[in-house]
Amino acid sequence: MRVFVTGASGWIGSAVVPELIGAGHQVVGLARSDAAAAALTAAGAEVHRGTLDDLDGLRNVAAASDGVIHLAFKHDLAFSGDFGGAVQADRRAVEAFGDVLAGSDRPFVLASGLAGLVRGRVSTEQDGHDIGPNDTTQPGAGPEGRHATAELALSLASRGIRSSVLRLAPTVHGAGDHGFIATLVGIARKKGVSGSVGEGNARWPAVHRLDAAHLFRLALEKAPAGSTLHAADDEGVSLRIVAEVIGRHLGLPVVSVAPEQAGEHFGWLGDFLTLDCPASSTLTRELLGWQPTHPGLLDDLEEGHYFQAATV
Repeated sequence: MRVFVTGASGWIGSAVVPELIGAGHQVVGLARSDAAAAALTAAGAEVHRGTLDDLDGLRNVAAASDGVIHLAFKHDLAFSGDFGGAVQADRRAVEAFGDVLAGSDRPFVLASGLAGLVRGRVSTEQDGHDIGPNDTTQPGAGPEGRHATAELALSLASRGIRSSVLRLAPTVHGAGDHGFIATLVGIARKKGVSGSVGEGNARWPAVHRLDAAHLFRLALEKAPAGSTLHAADDEGVSLRIVAEVIGRHLGLPVVSVAPEQAGEHFGWLGDFLTLDCPASSTLTRELLGWQPTHPGLLDDLEEGHYFQAATV
C-alpha cells in the first residue's frame, strides 16, 4: 500500500515508518520541519511538508493514498496547558481524513491513549465507548476529549472506511525515549530523590516502541472496520516499583510525594502519576495475532539506557 503517516518523524512514527517499508509498503510522511523531512528521506519515505492545521493538504495526500495512519498530536500545545486546543486540532484532522476516505473501504488507523480510559481496574478494548463521537470538549479538558475523537474515528466505519483506533499505553518505552519515564528520571536527577505519588499504587500499562510499531502495521493491513486495539504489553506496572528502579540506578533515595504536592514536585507530570489505569490487550492479540517480542518496561529500565546521560 501507499500509506500516509502523520507524526512520521516522532518517537513512535520513526519506528512505524521502517516497519511499514520493511513489509513492502510505500510511505508518505508528514513533516513540519527541515529536520523531520531529512529524517523521513533518510528512512526511505516520501515527504509531504505541512502541519495538522493544513487540512486541504491532509485531504489531498490522503486522497492519493491507499491508507492513513494518524499519529500526530499537538503534545507541545497539550502540555503547555491547552489540552482542549490540541484535541480540537486532532478532531479537525480526523474529520478531514473521513471526508476523503468515505466509501473507499481504505484503512484509517488513529493513535489514541489508554490514560484516563477507566480508573482503578483493568480496562479492555470494550471499554470507553460510552463517550459519544460528537461530545464537545471545552478548553482545558482532559483525556475524555481524545476518547471522543477516537469514537468519531470508529464511527467512520459506517461511512465505508476501514477505521480502527489503537490506544497506546501511557509509556511507550525504548532506547531514545524522551517521554514520561525519561522525564521521571530527569526529575529524580534534579530533585535528588526518586519519587512516586502517595503510596505509588498507580499502575500503568506499557509497551515497547517497536512492538507498538508492529501493531500499527497489523492494524493497517487487517484490522476489521470499527476495531479498538490496545497497545499494551505490560498490563500494569506499579509506579512505586518504577521509582525504586530509578532510585537504585541513580543511587538516590526513594520517597513518597504527598498528592497535594505532586504538582510542585513533578510539574505537569504530577496529575498523570495519580492515574491508575491498567489495561488488557487480550482481545487485540486474539484479533490480529499480535505478540510483543521486546523487553517489558522494567526489563528495559534494567538495560540502563535511561540512565546513561542526563535526562531532561
